[in-house]
Amino acid sequence: MISRVEIHPGRYHDSVRLMQASKALQGVEGVTDALVAMATELNLSLLADMGFDMDTVIGVGPNDLLLAIHAESEDVVAAAHRALEEALTPKVVRSGGLAAPDAKTIGTAAKINGADVALLSVPGEHAFVEAMEALQDGLHVMIFSDNVPISQEIALKKYGLEHGLLVMGPDCGTTIVNGLGLGFANAVQPGSVSMVGASGTGIQEMCALLDDAGVGIRHALGTGSHDLSEEVGASSTLQALEALDADPGTELIVVISKPPAAPVADKVRRVAAECATPVVITFMGETTLEEGAGEVLDTLSLPRPIYGSWKAASEDHRPGTVRGLFSGGTLRSEARHVAAPLLGEIGTREEDDGHTFIDYGDDEYTQGRAHPMIDQTVRVERLAAAGHDESVGVVLMDVVLGYGSNANPAAELAPIVERVVGAGAAVVVSLCGTQGDPQGRDAQARMLNEAGASVYLSNAAAALEAARLATTRRSS
Repeated sequence: MISRVEIHPGRYHDSVRLMQASKALQGVEGVTDALVAMATELNLSLLADMGFDMDTVIGVGPNDLLLAIHAESEDVVAAAHRALEEALTPKVVRSGGLAAPDAKTIGTAAKINGADVALLSVPGEHAFVEAMEALQDGLHVMIFSDNVPISQEIALKKYGLEHGLLVMGPDCGTTIVNGLGLGFANAVQPGSVSMVGASGTGIQEMCALLDDAGVGIRHALGTGSHDLSEEVGASSTLQALEALDADPGTELIVVISKPPAAPVADKVRRVAAECATPVVITFMGETTLEEGAGEVLDTLSLPRPIYGSWKAASEDHRPGTVRGLFSGGTLRSEARHVAAPLLGEIGTREEDDGHTFIDYGDDEYTQGRAHPMIDQTVRVERLAAAGHDESVGVVLMDVVLGYGSNANPAAELAPIVERVVGAGAAVVVSLCGTQGDPQGRDAQARMLNEAGASVYLSNAAAALEAARLATTRRSS
């Protein structure tokens, strides 16, 4: 086995591209582990945890690119280098035979491209400086980065509000502007329904449910998962709500959030009630995304569909608890809301006893790692572990499709699902996606179903099925 650590001084790439590069290297046959990241303190700590020689990184800094690989041979290392360069090499767009000049600042990039929105994906400790620079250049900002202090989020949103600029994030995973998806987004048909969401996967699930019902999306403005906290006070949500209410192309607005702070939720309701445009409010802990989509359809005088499902061939499974392995925080919150009346207390941390629903997209699980919608490694490991744990009777997990997500999640999960089902546990999958998504939604569903999982296009329906199995079905 060869262990190799290389440093490329001054070679910067954003975190999303580096996450994708790490995933590309891990997919090279003969590579047992790999890390491509900027040499921040956090990533150096991760490097040590992976068992690499730390003497090779003495004196490196956060502006240096780090490549670390465990491989079976030098030929594999060479193949990994080729995969790395392909992953990190930007696709050059040429006009008139000349390449566009490289931009050295956000403002310059905006001027070259005629942009008015900046999408930032940098380590959380650097996000404030980059976001403030973009705002000062007159740009609306979407901040994909997580692990940004609340105090910095408040300062950015205060500046944005004072200057008529929308701050989407931090921890904003999904936005759609005029039908163009930013971050994680699904392929949806154009239409006149717009959204404001303090929730990435909540927006994605609502888009998917409405798309299945034949309803198109105009805008879906993410505001970051903390926007409806008491500290932030729905600053961006209220700003986005006002903008959408003034948009002549928006016929109906949907507001989505993880469980909000009670006084902030009341404030949002008061403002929504004053809008000239109809507003449907879908707060987790109070209702479900499927019910919210149903309210949208009722308002538009459209029928509510029966969302697709692929039932497992057998319901037999061993007795035990439900273990929820989620990549979406809102989907986890909705599942708890739906399952709790049947299951009772549901823990949210791995060390909790009994039923547990964990959000592996939460900040504590993504430090130094790709988001689980990109890199499923952690959830694959937890899924396999659940199969070996005799106390687990049912595994519930989401699989989120769309642009930016794992290119073929079912192919990675299906062999593990088959082993877990073979060990005696039931597996229920909430599949969030549209017919137009690049992964092929129905093909993904069939692959998981053939491996032994029950698959549902409604997250609420999947949670209800998992709870039903755990409380009413036992193997003989």
